[in-house]
Amino acid sequence: MSQLQITREFRFEGAHALTHYDGKCRQIHGHSYKLMVTITGEPSHKPEDPKSGMIMDFNDLKKIVSTYVLEPLDHSLMLRKDAPLSSELSKAYDNVIIFDFQPTCEQLTLYIAGILDPVITPPNRLHSVRLYETPTSFAEWVK
Repeated sequence: MSQLQITREFRFEGAHALTHYDGKCRQIHGHSYKLMVTITGEPSHKPEDPKSGMIMDFNDLKKIVSTYVLEPLDHSLMLRKDAPLSSELSKAYDNVIIFDFQPTCEQLTLYIAGILDPVITPPNRLHSVRLYETPTSFAEWVK
């Protein structure tokens, strides 16, 4: 059998600040993130299976990513735990996420992959996560 890959694109809005960074991104600012999630597996070949011919239903992938990634991150402010005013901001606003890591595109990509990898059930597996911070800049995790 041949392994195939399927990819679904997602979008979310988010703000972050890079604590101690030496450029403009040390300020709170936002991005229109584009997220590409790729699953690898073999299509089902059971004629009676409602998902016959599919690795995974694109709608099932949408539900997983929406639940575990988009709902928590969309319209959030993402800060490192030692960011100035992080405690005050998290008390004043509903969707402030405080991380132990710097919320760079690279670290957010690893974070998202870490969330999705265990919830993609065998025989399928998470193949890659690509997160665009701008239309021309992205980080990618590949298993």
